[in-house]
Amino acid sequence: MLEKNIVEKSAVELRRLIGSKEISPVELLDACISRIEAINPHINAITATCFERAHREATVAEAAVIEGGHLGPLHGLPIGIKDLEETEGLLTTYGSPIYRHNVPTRDNALVARLRAAGAIVTGKTNVPEMGAGANTRNSVWGATGNPFNPLLNAGGSSGGSAAALAVDMLPLCSGSDTGGSLRIPAAKCGVVGFRSSPGLIPSERKLLGWTPISVVGPMGRTMADVLLQLRASVGMHTADPLSYPIAGDAFSTLEDIDLAELRIGYTEDFGICEVDDNIRKVFRSKINALSPYVKECSPVKFDLGDAHRCFDVIRAESFVAGLEAAYKHDPASLGPNCRANYELGAAMTLADCAWAQAEQTRMFRRFQAVFTDYDLILSPTTPVSPFPWSDLFLKEVNGVVLENYYRWLSLTYVVTLTTNPALSMPCGSDHNNMPFGLQLIGAFRADAYLLACASAFERFFDSRPEMRRPRPDLEALKAADAGLTAIVTHPPYGPGAQEADETSTIGMPAV
Repeated sequence: MLEKNIVEKSAVELRRLIGSKEISPVELLDACISRIEAINPHINAITATCFERAHREATVAEAAVIEGGHLGPLHGLPIGIKDLEETEGLLTTYGSPIYRHNVPTRDNALVARLRAAGAIVTGKTNVPEMGAGANTRNSVWGATGNPFNPLLNAGGSSGGSAAALAVDMLPLCSGSDTGGSLRIPAAKCGVVGFRSSPGLIPSERKLLGWTPISVVGPMGRTMADVLLQLRASVGMHTADPLSYPIAGDAFSTLEDIDLAELRIGYTEDFGICEVDDNIRKVFRSKINALSPYVKECSPVKFDLGDAHRCFDVIRAESFVAGLEAAYKHDPASLGPNCRANYELGAAMTLADCAWAQAEQTRMFRRFQAVFTDYDLILSPTTPVSPFPWSDLFLKEVNGVVLENYYRWLSLTYVVTLTTNPALSMPCGSDHNNMPFGLQLIGAFRADAYLLACASAFERFFDSRPEMRRPRPDLEALKAADAGLTAIVTHPPYGPGAQEADETSTIGMPAV
């Protein structure tokens, strides 16, 4: 008899159980669908679904297990795909009314690799419009609520993926990250989000293929789950000019890290980021709890130059490339964040772009020098505890008015500019009893070492209740959903998806 809470097991354990014939892919999929139908109405993390197709694929996966056929690393595991990634035959809206009826005819590179590894695409996960911002809400599907309090935001832009993982609707989900879109929702929902070095995982959807600013990557409830998805995703692909060959065993085993040998540098704000005073206190308490167990744990200063303006320009380049056609056709077709992005970029000059590229290079070189003295850098992932999703973005920190809608992401986007691998992992709770995300930053191209260090931290955190990953209370979550209508819809696989979406009901009020 299938365990009642089988969906709460890790992806690694579920894959083992499938391989040993202790559970079938069909049973696991049915359990995930049941959890989605029970919980998704209260947080609206899953958008378009393809349950019928997933059932067919799970049946095939089950037969392969019975017959002793080849089983990929993700064989039979249901997965959620962020609604910025093209999925063949499944509605892909990018959170924009412009793409309300967009049903791609092929999978992009990331999705194709995940399917080839045996993952079963079950549905899409919610995003802000065009992935702009760190509050997952849009006019197609509505808002995603935080699993610990659905009236608060789940972060973004991979907010749907993070929320779905936190409540065990799916064992794996994909994400992507420009200014923090893997790390921020992971921090706010109490899961792991890994921003890899550019090119480690190929990204096909970047229009500006040579920029390192945007990456795609894994999210999971544990480090082992993140590593499982990573192994199935890495390696060179002709769609991404930054991608490069990876040895087949590059991530098969990680170094066994002794915390007592680690040299840790930490910063509350990188010297230039606004951070809420309460978050500073929480971060200090985490550092104080960790410091006796490592070789060195000391504050470090950074010279990041004009990182804010640099990010403004480089980020705007990507949005101009992606939104130019839509803006010129009808600016009103874009939401306020997307319009602001385009207009900011369109007003920039070649001199602005040249300066930003040079400034990023200078920043990169100074940042790498820090790792002469330290093995790892720690910081908070986000500057505030989750705020209401009804607020489009954070307007001020400690009374300081922020100059634009994404400035509150600076703790993560300054690391984006350096191109170093980074991740956010759960480290207990904050002052509001919401998940606290600790950002770990590794040396240049030291992805495997960073993952090994994070795995060692995870084992340490698990041994201490105040630092262990928090889990949402599903019954309280259901009770807290007063006043929100939530109906799970299942746009079908295939051409009928266009018609189904026309009359679908979204999980929370449109925003």
